[in-house]
Amino acid sequence: MQNDEALFASPWFQPKWEEYGLQVGHTRLPLMLMNYLGTVKSWIYRPLFHWFGTGESVTRIPVLLAGVASVWLFYLLLRRVAGERAATIGCSLLAADASYLLTTCFDWGPVALQHLLLVGGLLLLVLFWQDGNERVLAAGFFLLGLAVWDKALAVWSLSGFAVAALVTVPRQIRKVWTMRRAALAAAGFFVGSLPLIVYNLDTRLGTLHGTVAYDASALTKKVYIMGVTFDGSGLFGWVTADAPPQPHTPQGWLETASVRLATLAGNPENSLLLYAFAAALLLAPLARGADLRAIGFALIAMAVAWGQMLFTATTGTSLHHTILLWPLPQMVIGVSFAAASRRLRRAGTTLLAVTMVVVVGSGLVVINQYYATMVRNGGAQNWSDAIDRLSDYMKGVKASTVWCVDWGILDSLRLLNRGRLPLRVTDVSSAQPSPQALREIDAAIALPSSVFLAHTPRMEFLAGVEARLERMAATDGYRREVLTVISDSYGRPSLEVYRFVVKER
Repeated sequence: MQNDEALFASPWFQPKWEEYGLQVGHTRLPLMLMNYLGTVKSWIYRPLFHWFGTGESVTRIPVLLAGVASVWLFYLLLRRVAGERAATIGCSLLAADASYLLTTCFDWGPVALQHLLLVGGLLLLVLFWQDGNERVLAAGFFLLGLAVWDKALAVWSLSGFAVAALVTVPRQIRKVWTMRRAALAAAGFFVGSLPLIVYNLDTRLGTLHGTVAYDASALTKKVYIMGVTFDGSGLFGWVTADAPPQPHTPQGWLETASVRLATLAGNPENSLLLYAFAAALLLAPLARGADLRAIGFALIAMAVAWGQMLFTATTGTSLHHTILLWPLPQMVIGVSFAAASRRLRRAGTTLLAVTMVVVVGSGLVVINQYYATMVRNGGAQNWSDAIDRLSDYMKGVKASTVWCVDWGILDSLRLLNRGRLPLRVTDVSSAQPSPQALREIDAAIALPSSVFLAHTPRMEFLAGVEARLERMAATDGYRREVLTVISDSYGRPSLEVYRFVVKER
């Protein structure tokens, strides 16, 4: 039986962790998973998998803790910038935001470390500005550099922060800035982002060549995605499934109470956060001084970052991009509402309390709706519990190579089986695979010990990919022999296990 060290040494596991690495003596340090995605999370999870093994809990809990920490750091940041009332408002709204909670829980994007590092970096820079501690300055820029290594798309937020700071607090920057402090900031950022820098020096700016391209053709969709990120509805149908053949009956007091609350509330899928943001914009003129600058900072940073999403190809059309703007909307709302309530005095305090109950409550019932829907309908496609059943089944299957035909199978099986399965990916997602890929696929089809894994047609991510593979096999004189069909616990046929055999003549 393999241990955890063998898991990371396994040739089946290694390419995912070390797509690009740096050789130091006899040790290879993994730096990048993709041209824009670094291995910060990999470095964190490696000891966790070694100590606690692999599975759902050890995968989910660390990012949830990162989410909790980012909410707390956001509270500390707002308290420093705009006071206790603004911090309480912003923190409450963020904690009750379904989009923020779910993308953090599943770390879809990934986003959890991005929020933690960016908010943490901003907090340290504010602490430096207020207290003058140069070590804090270097640490703040180190976290921002680490965010860029974690995911190069952090430059959206960082450029937004930079422009916003130059516009809203130029005098304050000039007051504390010196050449020595500029050098400390640059050094901190350099150390934090060093692996990304090394990668781009070695690949001649591979990050930019692979991800940056102008495209303004999807503006309508990108505006729509921003709207569903705000109201929390964007993940219905993506993490939750439609009504299944065998809906689950709630079990225990928590599930029962959740389903009952969802029914009483009318099964809501939209929070009021967008309306609160619009109200905050209307109330912003009531703010003065530092509060008005804080609102301006958040709005400018949002505009600059989102503007880059709007006009960059393949970005901004999915919620895991727009959520990277968070918690800036909550900052605008928190500071604006707090300033307005103080201007209105006693009436403002009462109105603020009522407004917060309604807005935060709308976020909480949407979160509950996600949970109730998951209880009754289960998860959709890549969030299905069928993968656990497939993992259990594959433990009894003898195969020289296990080929994953569709997207969304490889990494989950690799994790659940601790790297023991000889997993590979077929290159049939393209209508015209490369000659090398064709030779590899033909050899796999002809090998009796090869086993193939795919989603059922209704559950496919890459539509038609399995049919394309089957046609290729038929051309070579082979037919598909299904070993089993894996259904989720809700009765939906989700995954297929099969091999190819010679057609009977």
